[in-house]
Amino acid sequence: MKVMIRKTSTGALSAYVAKKDLEEPIVSQEKPGLWGGTVTLGNDWVLALPDMPDGTALPITVEARRLSGD
Repeated sequence: MKVMIRKTSTGALSAYVAKKDLEEPIVSQEKPGLWGGTVTLGNDWVLALPDMPDGTALPITVEARRLSGD
């Protein structure tokens, strides 16, 4: 699914899924660099993010895979 990842005005990361009209904060991430691991959203969805170089500019839309969550 297409997911837009951005930094909020407070510096926190959030994810927006247009197909579901859902925006949730990223509450935890598997890797400190974000890319190539999983992230957990505020609604308990776990998404697998693609490998990308550290320092990739945000906002960015990526193809992510949902691993769990309702």
